[in-house]
Amino acid sequence: MLAALFLLVVCSKGDRMTRTLIISDIHGCMDQLNEMLHLIQFNSVEDQLILLGDYVDRGPHSKEVVDKVIELVQKHHAIALRGNHDQRLVDLINDPSHLVQSKFLEHGGVQTLQSYCGSNEISDEILIQSRERIKSQYGHHIEFLAGLPLYYEDHDHIYVHAGLNPNYVDWKSQPEHDFMYIKDEFIRSDFHLHKRIIFGHTRTIDIHGKPDIWFHKDKIGIDGGCAYGLQLNALIFQEGSYKTERIMNLK
Repeated sequence: MLAALFLLVVCSKGDRMTRTLIISDIHGCMDQLNEMLHLIQFNSVEDQLILLGDYVDRGPHSKEVVDKVIELVQKHHAIALRGNHDQRLVDLINDPSHLVQSKFLEHGGVQTLQSYCGSNEISDEILIQSRERIKSQYGHHIEFLAGLPLYYEDHDHIYVHAGLNPNYVDWKSQPEHDFMYIKDEFIRSDFHLHKRIIFGHTRTIDIHGKPDIWFHKDKIGIDGGCAYGLQLNALIFQEGSYKTERIMNLK
């Protein structure tokens, strides 16, 4: 009797996990993320949320977004992947080389430093101070981002920030850099993995001329370019069907 009751409880809980919600490339757009989670009525008891990386840079609230992602992972069993911008922030804190600093600042890192440190101007001295402040006060953010996985896989999909390298028969053995940076070679290639690949990184407006989610036979691109004044997309997968939602960046 007890075994049957336990089985009923487990099955009932499993039955409630009916939706997979995928969001990518938030890039410091905290308001849009909160609006999206409200719009799609995210409920961690019933939903699996998957975030495909790039939480920082370009948008105004990188620090707050990382705080939120940590909360979603630790308290709401979300799965968060690592994007190339997240890696750049980790590299900035751990590697003070001029090349790393230049790459970080050239790709929206100024806004990240403003979010963490309130710095409106960037100089060598301010950059050093900002690095030390982030390391001492937000070291848990850097540790969290550095420890995020590069991909996730379930029964129906492969989830990744940037894409897969078609030159690797075993895609899991491709270089870490490809998971976070690959673009055109991945998008132009056909894959026969019996699972669709869901990715961000490349703005969909650069793939099919509009910021809406891009559907292809073996892959789905969801980066709506929110930090560029476009939109934050969410892909909802439920019982074999897809639904999309978007939040416009009007600010």
